[in-house]
Amino acid sequence: MRSGVLRPIGDVVKMIKGKKSVALVDYKVCMPNECNPDKGVCAAVEACSKAVLEQIDGTFEAPIVDQDMCLGCGDCVEACPLDAIQIKHNF
Repeated sequence: MRSGVLRPIGDVVKMIKGKKSVALVDYKVCMPNECNPDKGVCAAVEACSKAVLEQIDGTFEAPIVDQDMCLGCGDCVEACPLDAIQIKHNF
């Protein structure tokens, strides 16, 4: 499948199945306008050393995790002031 194409959730689960760990954003908790009201830049995005967490819809929008590339290192979890990101093991 080509990159950038929306995929059914079942396909995504199959692709990342077998990964040891992956970061997941709780979109009910994530509010970039609350953790950085001046710029709307997610602290977790800035802390992601692998650059797999991005605010692709722009500032003040919740970040998206590239689960294919995420190593589950936890940099984003430590940086998120709202505790909106968790590492899921054996996902």
